[in-house]
Amino acid sequence: MNISEFWQDAIVPTLVEYIRIPAKSPHFDRDWQAHGYIDEAARLAAQWCERNPVPGMKLEIVRLEGRTPCLFIDVPGTSASKDTVLIYGHLDKQPEMTGWRAGLGPWTPVIEDGRLFGRGGADDGYAVFCAIAALRQLHDDKRPHRRCVILIECCEESGSYDLPAYLEALAPRMGTPSFVVGLDSGCGNYSQLWGTTSLRGLVNGVLTVEVLTEGVHSGDASGVVASSFRIARALLDRLDSAQTGVIADRALHIDIPPERETQAQRAAQVLGEDVWRKFPFVEGMRAMASDVGELILNRTWRPMLAITGADGLPTPANAGNVLRPKTQLVLSLRLPPTLNGERAAQKVKQLLEADPPYGAHVRFEYGQAATGWNAPATAAWLERAVSQASQRHYGQGTMWMGEGGTIPFMAMLGEKFPQAQFFITGVLGPHSNAHGPNEFLDIGYAKKLTACVADVITAHAAS
Repeated sequence: MNISEFWQDAIVPTLVEYIRIPAKSPHFDRDWQAHGYIDEAARLAAQWCERNPVPGMKLEIVRLEGRTPCLFIDVPGTSASKDTVLIYGHLDKQPEMTGWRAGLGPWTPVIEDGRLFGRGGADDGYAVFCAIAALRQLHDDKRPHRRCVILIECCEESGSYDLPAYLEALAPRMGTPSFVVGLDSGCGNYSQLWGTTSLRGLVNGVLTVEVLTEGVHSGDASGVVASSFRIARALLDRLDSAQTGVIADRALHIDIPPERETQAQRAAQVLGEDVWRKFPFVEGMRAMASDVGELILNRTWRPMLAITGADGLPTPANAGNVLRPKTQLVLSLRLPPTLNGERAAQKVKQLLEADPPYGAHVRFEYGQAATGWNAPATAAWLERAVSQASQRHYGQGTMWMGEGGTIPFMAMLGEKFPQAQFFITGVLGPHSNAHGPNEFLDIGYAKKLTACVADVITAHAAS
């Protein structure tokens, strides 16, 4: 059975069942252990692997006390070489999010026009199935490959805070990989293979501004008591410009490597206006810049701030004429790939908390400070293998581009295995909307990507 048939007969039905499981990451489900959904997702994946094994495969759901489970699969190579390939993915999911169109929902799998809708299929439930399918194909074709270790965590959407403990615990069994394949990234289009060259870091935290111990009549207090929301606005101005979105403090910027600028311009030539047209803009809304290359660099190498949540604000229907005592805003600050996340978080905390206007009580408490990742120089064998695989299965050459998201695992691995080569790729293309409503997996693209992964792994055996 070839990869396309295997996907259709064995993988898609199981992904449908996986999507039904609300396996929200611990950050979004504090009672994840009691609910058991993450364990259910891990069991589903493990049982599928046991039904569809690669010869010689060893599988274990590893459980460290108090931590999310980790799926560890060891597939022997076709030679006596002790060299190791590490393949990475995750099974935990983002929360539901509102705005799903009629007939769709986060835990309601729907296949429509070759796309599987639902939370987690593309981010990143498909990864373990893709890895096994690729290795099964190599076995069936009698093509060589080195030993492969598949590591599937269940804490990625919470910043992978459980992963260092697993890396340490599994280090004697894992060895030192010379090649890492990450399957949790994006693609610029669905017509060719995309390699990820960098990932941004992230500071995620809550800004709290308190001005009163209780709400008071706005007609009585306004002009005497400063609005907590206005103070929050003023504090945010210390971070970014409301007019341009540019982060003001140079300590939160880095010099973009020339190679990455060149790759961004090449990607801009291929993608054109699709870079911004893929987003569901309201009518009349424009992108932040007209130059497509600059938009790519904005979302991959420049710091950018988004406010992703708020508290202390009643809904419009319940908003009386009250000067509220407190405003809380959730800040998501994406960082340049090579900027240290912890130092950036401390800098943001310093900027926001210093000299609070009117003596208001101001706190910035960050729950995540993740350093991004910049790929090492790509070896000639890998660049050649990826290009050939893309031509073979998509009919077009590979494109390389940074991604704007954050995968803390990559920075951990880059530091732990500095000599390894990295091929980071994924299925999150235009309109797939990871983390948002109407997330989908393009099944046809995933099938071809699986075939490409198989080709690159066998090329590694000859490197």
